[in-house]
Amino acid sequence: MIEKRGDIFRLDTKDTTYMFRITRHGHPEHIYYGDRLTGTDPEPLIMKHTIQTGSSVMYTEDDPDYCLDTLTLEYSGIGKGDYRHSPAEILMPDSTYVCDFTYDSYVITEGICPPADLPAAYGETDECRTLEIRLSDKACNVRSSLFYTVFPECNIITRRAVLYNDDDRGLRIRKLMSMMLDLNAGPLVLLTLDGGWIRETHKHTRPLQPGIFVNDSTTGASSNRHNPGIILHAPDCGEDHGKAYGFNLIYSGNHYEAVELSSSGTVRVMNGINPHCFDWPLSAGESFETPESVLTYSSDGLNGVSRNFHDFINRHIIRGEYKDKERPVLINSWEAFYFKFSCRKLVRLAGRAAKLGIELFVLDDGWFGDRNDDHAGLGDYSVNLRKMPGGLKRLSRKLSKKGMKFGLWFEPEMVNENSDLFRDHPEFAVRIPGRRSSLGRNQLVLDLCNSEVRDYIVRNVCSVLDSADISYVKWDMNRHMSDMFSPHVSEQGMFYHRYMLGLYEG
Repeated sequence: MIEKRGDIFRLDTKDTTYMFRITRHGHPEHIYYGDRLTGTDPEPLIMKHTIQTGSSVMYTEDDPDYCLDTLTLEYSGIGKGDYRHSPAEILMPDSTYVCDFTYDSYVITEGICPPADLPAAYGETDECRTLEIRLSDKACNVRSSLFYTVFPECNIITRRAVLYNDDDRGLRIRKLMSMMLDLNAGPLVLLTLDGGWIRETHKHTRPLQPGIFVNDSTTGASSNRHNPGIILHAPDCGEDHGKAYGFNLIYSGNHYEAVELSSSGTVRVMNGINPHCFDWPLSAGESFETPESVLTYSSDGLNGVSRNFHDFINRHIIRGEYKDKERPVLINSWEAFYFKFSCRKLVRLAGRAAKLGIELFVLDDGWFGDRNDDHAGLGDYSVNLRKMPGGLKRLSRKLSKKGMKFGLWFEPEMVNENSDLFRDHPEFAVRIPGRRSSLGRNQLVLDLCNSEVRDYIVRNVCSVLDSADISYVKWDMNRHMSDMFSPHVSEQGMFYHRYMLGLYEG
């Protein structure tokens, strides 16, 4: 699964091999990612670097053929001769942006090495192994670790990066990608999934051309605009044949995927937290961890990549009762009634749905507070007894008699100005003091950087879920973020990511 021979690291899954080496100057150099290899000699796969290229900057004067700009790297820095798109932009303790992380050591662990505050894949010790490559910038006493977790049966490798500041002086992270990879794979086509509200994930393809293509979100969440999952595939790749590389990101916030076709014909791909409005200070002794990136390869075309991702999600992401079950067929009340419903109408609809074999009835928006349109009530959790005498418990019992399970709609991150919550706690909303707020869908965003807000949401959502036999939650987040400010972060360049950490903590 993970093997080290000399300076070579080899990561094998059921059908794929991933190899890199540590160069003579300590940089992790990518060698191969593709169909599983039977041989053990990587030498024929290593790019040759025996002559200097024009305009190249030597890494060191006593080794004129060694140039970072022509190496296929596992991760790169800034200021030492690699002029391709960098995965890291760090204002280092010496007040420069120059960073050069070179190899120190490695550790192999049975199972996973999960991040402390971010969601990640899970797996037992017999299902996966993790390789940690430890690097350091010797000039500034700053360290980094590259984590590779191999899930052999799913043909998946996950990657993430962690930065540690051991310098007494602080540093600032402007950009730190979860993963970077240089491929020497010939011509490739980029596939992205793009769209907008109610027209999500439309497939678009484009052959790579020299330069950089960016697929990202700046809405505060991963959004309906650009999916963080992308595929690079050969021009002749089809649904069931041809080579394809898949990349995804386990993160709910602003994401960033960049693909660059270099002047030498290699392809650099990276993904991670979007550097848009991102500025993270790191004091002495502190660390910063990136979200987990998911990589796969298949020579069985787009369906091969899709199967690998599906197997991985089913085995190592999904938790709980429905991990290995088919989901129930559901009906949602929204299009039938919008806000104008009564208990009698809901039960009548459920009865008709049950006769068609539908198993789950989901009550959408409008069940709480003074919520008769989208201008009021969001943020409140008191059940609207005018619409539903007896509350959710009575409704769930009536649905149960129809043979239906009961599900409920929430949008916990949002608030209307016309709500009891906003009137009692206007400071709970994301707003900039002294500026007029911009509304979206007649609502504001709740500040999840604030622990009191998180406690309020958890307390009230749990109370509602405990009040009736509710087996399903529809969780919406329909509003993009604006007016990004929180008094609960020390610097506003931390807002977007701190918000997501608050979401995960809640």
